[in-house]
Amino acid sequence: MGTVSPRHFVLFPFMSQGHTIPILHLARLLHRRLLSVTVLTTPANSPSIRSSLLDTTISVVDLPFPVNIPGVPPGIESTDKLPSMSFFVPFVTATKLIQPHFEQVIASLPTVHCIISDGFLGWTQQSADKLGIPRVLFYGMSNYAMTLSSIMLREKPHAMVSSVDEVFSVPGLPWVNLTTNDFEPPFSELEPKGAHFDFVAETGVAAFKSHGMLVNSFYDLEPRFNDYWNQKIGPRAWCVGPLCLAEPPRVQTLQKPTWVQWLDEKLAQGKSVLYVAFGSQAEMAPEQLHEIAMGLERSEVAFLWVLSSKVQEKHEFVKGFEERLKKRKNGWTKGSYWHTRASRGL
Repeated sequence: MGTVSPRHFVLFPFMSQGHTIPILHLARLLHRRLLSVTVLTTPANSPSIRSSLLDTTISVVDLPFPVNIPGVPPGIESTDKLPSMSFFVPFVTATKLIQPHFEQVIASLPTVHCIISDGFLGWTQQSADKLGIPRVLFYGMSNYAMTLSSIMLREKPHAMVSSVDEVFSVPGLPWVNLTTNDFEPPFSELEPKGAHFDFVAETGVAAFKSHGMLVNSFYDLEPRFNDYWNQKIGPRAWCVGPLCLAEPPRVQTLQKPTWVQWLDEKLAQGKSVLYVAFGSQAEMAPEQLHEIAMGLERSEVAFLWVLSSKVQEKHEFVKGFEERLKKRKNGWTKGSYWHTRASRGL
C-alpha cells in the first residue's frame, strides 16, 4: 500500500506583528499534528518569519506587496512601520492587489486542503471560493472584543444614551456596562460610513461565507461571549488558544531580567500585580498617558506597565514617573519589553 500524503494547510497572516505572531504559533501547532504547512507572506516580512520557523519544515512563500499605492508610504509592508494608524485603511485596502498572486501560488502548490487567512484579508474568501478550497479565518483577538464590536454595529445599544460618557448595558449581556467612548469609529457611530466601515462590512460578509473562525483564546476564559457569538452572531468560532503555548522554549539566561525578579518577589509575597498594556501600535494622547500614570500612582497597587521605547523617548514625564516608582517600590515600567517580545516572536 502507498503512503498517504499529509493534509496541506496554507496560512496567510495579516501584515502586523500582533496578527502574525499568533498565526505562526498556529502553524507550529498544525505542524506538530503532522500536517503539511505553508505560510504566505511578503518580501519585507519574509526574513523574520523564516527565522522564526527555522527549526521546522514549514514552507514559506513570498507574495509581492503592491507598490506606488496612494496613501501608503513606499517600502512599508507591515502596520508597525506605518507613520500613523491613520494609514491603516489605505494599507489594508492595498492588500487586495495581492489577490492574483495569491491565487497563482495556491494553484501552483501541492494540493491545498484548507486556507487559514487573517480576518482582515477578507478578499481571500473570494479566492477560496474560486479555487474550491475551504477557508477558515483567523481572529487573533478575544471573543469578548469581537462580540461587543458586532453588537455595537448590529443593535446599536448606544442609541439610547444622550452622552458619549453615559453608561449603557449590552443587549443579551446585561452585566456588561459600557460607554460610547469605549469604542472607536465606526463602532461608536450610529450611522457608520466611510472607507473604514466599508472594510469592516466587507470582512464581515467574507467571514459569513467562510467555514468558520479560529480564535486565539480558550473557552473557559470567556465562555459566555463564545456562546453568545456562536448562538446569535456567527460564523462558528473555535477557541484554539492560547497559541503562545506552541512557541518553543527559549534558552534562559543565568540572570533573570530585573522586572522578572520583581515579579518573582511579588509572587513570593503572595501579592497580585496589575498588568497594563495597550499594544505596540496604540496611539495615545499625552493627556491620556498622564491620566493613566496618575491613576496607577495613586492606586498604590503593584503593577507592570508595558511601554514601548518610542513612547518613553517621546514623553519626558515617564522618567520622573519611573523615579518616583523606584522610591515607592510598588510599580515597575519596562520600556523595552513589548518591543523585545514582539520582535522575538517573529
